[in-house]
Order: sequence, then C-alpha cells, then structure tokens
Amino acid sequence: MNGIDFSTGLTHGIAWPWPIAVYLFFAGISGGALSVALLLRFYKQQQSNTPLLKAATLVAFATICLGMLCLVLDLTNPLFFWKILVYYNLNSVMSLGVIVLMVYIPLAAVMAAIALRDELVAIVPLAWLVPWLDRLLAWRRPMEMLALVLAVAVCAYTGFLISALISFPIINTSLLPALFIVSGLSAGTAMAKMVAVTWFKEPLHSSEMQLLHGAEWPIMAVEGMFLFMLFSGLIFGDATSQAATGAFSQGGWSGLFWFGVVGLGFVLPLVVNFAFGQRFAHSAKAFYLTGGSVVSGMMCLRLFLLYAGQIYTI
Repeated sequence: MNGIDFSTGLTHGIAWPWPIAVYLFFAGISGGALSVALLLRFYKQQQSNTPLLKAATLVAFATICLGMLCLVLDLTNPLFFWKILVYYNLNSVMSLGVIVLMVYIPLAAVMAAIALRDELVAIVPLAWLVPWLDRLLAWRRPMEMLALVLAVAVCAYTGFLISALISFPIINTSLLPALFIVSGLSAGTAMAKMVAVTWFKEPLHSSEMQLLHGAEWPIMAVEGMFLFMLFSGLIFGDATSQAATGAFSQGGWSGLFWFGVVGLGFVLPLVVNFAFGQRFAHSAKAFYLTGGSVVSGMMCLRLFLLYAGQIYTI
C-alpha cells in the first residue's frame, strides 16, 4: 500500500532484530510506568504532583521517545519514516499501533510537563510553557484517563505486534499481549520508583512506595503464571510447538531465559527480600538491586521472545 508493506519485518535475515527488542523494552517501561502512576493517583485521589508521578511521567515520555528512535533507525530507509504516519492499513497491527502512538506520545509529553510544572518554572528557556500548561489544568482528569487507556494499549500493542507473526509458535499466542502488559507494569513500576527516589527525593519507605512494593509481588506472580501458560501451551501443542520448546533447554537462548528472565526477573528479587533478613531487604542497596534486576529481567524477556521465537520456527 503506497509503497509500504505492513506485513513483513523491518530488516532482512532475522526479521525483527535487537533494536526491535529494545523498542519493545522501552515501550513496555513507558506504558507500565505511566499506568501505575495514574492508577495510584486515582486510587488515592491525589491532587498534587507527587515525586512518583513526576518520575513516572518523565520515564514514560523519555523511554517512548528512545523506543521510537530505535524503531525508526531499524527501518530500511529511516528518512522515510514519515510515510508510516501518513499511509495506513487498518488491517495491520503495526499501522494500528502507529495511530495509538501518535496520540500517546504527545499526551505523555503533556502529562510530564504538567507534573513537572514547578521544575519548568525554574528553567528559563522553558518557563514560557507554564501559562499554557495552566490552561490545560481544567482538562487534566480527562487527559489522565485517556493517557491511562493509551498506556495500557501501548504495552498490549507491543505484544500484538510480534504475536501477529503466524509462523513462530513461541510468539504467535494470544497470551503475549497480556504477558507484555504485566511485565511492563512490573518493570515500569521499578523504574519509576528508582527515578522518584534518586531524582525527586521520594522517601524510600513512604506510603506510596510501600503500596507499590506490596503490589509488585502479585504482578510478578501473574507474570510467572503467564510464562508457565506459554510454556504449557507449547508442550501440549502440535509437533511444531513441541519442537519449539527446545528454546527453553538448548543453546544460549535457554541460558538467557533461565539466568536472565527467571534468575534476574524473579529469583533475585525474592532472594533479596526474603533470604537476607529484613534489615537488608529495606536498605537502599536492596532497593536498587531488586529494581535493576526486575528491569533487566524484562529486557531479557523481550530478547528471548523475539530471537528464540524467530529461530525456533516452522
């Protein structure tokens, strides 16, 4: 359609290479961080711009921009990326995702600017934005509700994007969008918490941090359940699906799964929080160690699914 093929990958050989995995990673962080911050804001009926909200909106906007940079640079002709913004194929997951992102990215920028209003006042070259931001405050709640829907949609879209490749048993599953939402929430929460503590001086043991810390375990449990369901679906599937289970037991990709996804994403946070005693578990070192391990585990998950999913194919 108009010179754009929406049904194929973006490069030759491995159709979806590592820049796409990085894009999936950044998009998941962005959607997850913004979703968690807005859900917490609605739940606690917050009116002020809390450190966590500032951190989450900043993380959401910065990571989605970095993700789009990776996506554009992986195009065969990066300078013609604008064609994707002009020509649409509504039967394509990629094209539908572009529509969502075209609304989400500027909205994430506005959310970040509103949350960081006080910081922008102190930056002379950007102070002119403040009066315009004040005019948007009357529309803040509808914008936040729309941003929440779009943030979840961005997480889900990254799963739909690669699950649409029907020749790949590992990733051609309806579980993938749900798995990407949950893993995005987990890693996005961890990233937002670390930025809030480091840059915006959020107390390490504030009520918000404690609430999010308690929510992390159910989120990780659901993520683990989805991974188990994905593996079970392959085992009890047809011969092609069963052959694809070799990704979990053969070669380097199995090592990435067990040491990266399972070890960093699940085992290390559990060990830090329950095996070294409460004193260490509540320390700053444990906070950054577990947060970094969760984020790293999410990146390993994206790499594993993208590469192993394409290698163990029909």
